[in-house]
Amino acid sequence: MLNLIVTSREESWRLDRYVQEKSPDWISRTFIQKAIKNGEVTVNGRKKKPSYRVKIGDIITLNLPEKPEKVEILPENIPLSIIYEDKDIIVINKAPGIITHPTPSVTTGTLVNAILFHCKDLQGIGGELRPGIVHRLDKDTSGVIVVAKNDKAHQSLSQQFKDRVTEKVYAAVVHGNVKKDYGAIEVSLARNPVLRTKMAALEWGKPAVTYFKVIRRFSNIASLVFAYPKTGRTHQIRVHMKYMGNPLLGDELYGKGKKDEIYNVRRQMLHALRLSFYHPSTKEKVIFTAPLPEDFKNVLRTLSKLEES
Repeated sequence: MLNLIVTSREESWRLDRYVQEKSPDWISRTFIQKAIKNGEVTVNGRKKKPSYRVKIGDIITLNLPEKPEKVEILPENIPLSIIYEDKDIIVINKAPGIITHPTPSVTTGTLVNAILFHCKDLQGIGGELRPGIVHRLDKDTSGVIVVAKNDKAHQSLSQQFKDRVTEKVYAAVVHGNVKKDYGAIEVSLARNPVLRTKMAALEWGKPAVTYFKVIRRFSNIASLVFAYPKTGRTHQIRVHMKYMGNPLLGDELYGKGKKDEIYNVRRQMLHALRLSFYHPSTKEKVIFTAPLPEDFKNVLRTLSKLEES
């Protein structure tokens, strides 16, 4: 626990800025924001908002976590399906079942481990656990993902994703007959307050927009949909389709999970079909596609047979 007294130098600073300056470098701004909101940072013994303006003599109390041990991420010879590669970027068709980047508890078998084996100079770009990673796909989502190979590319791509310059198209197989041929889902998303591994449609969450178009309906059983997420929230397409009443086939968090195995489904039916952005060096717009994987096609074949029977 750390007790600090505000001086004239810091008078009128925002509380989050004050705590950020007084904290060790390895504590992130995100962590500080959450700590303040959770009451783990107090002002004169009371909980305050991150925007609170500190006053001379205020006693700021904060509980500092122990510094985490440095995690070593080792290269692993895991097969990669490379769509494109140059000195700046590598574009991969990610297989389902592989995590994009390591976490403090999972440090092997990820896409990053495979990329570190393939590209010898990624260490340090974008952080210890996420070298080169500028966006991610869920473990059981397949398809196009781009990785930066140097700092310049990392900064350019990160900014493009932040500014929503990138264009993404996903193929999804969802439950039921989607009523509209096309439309937009504009529903804010936030972390589920009860189950923290899930996201939820909540009006006080972050704005999220997904456009969609129905490609084919398999009677009333399921629909093949193309989804065009304008924003990039965690689990966005999965939660938005559930909100619309058409959860993804095979989705264990938001759908029926293993019950969908009757349709030859073994994972959530979501595939990053196409990704476009501006190349970090040439500034030209580039478009990359990943064909539907075999398991995805098998599900479509199964649904076609059920529709015909």
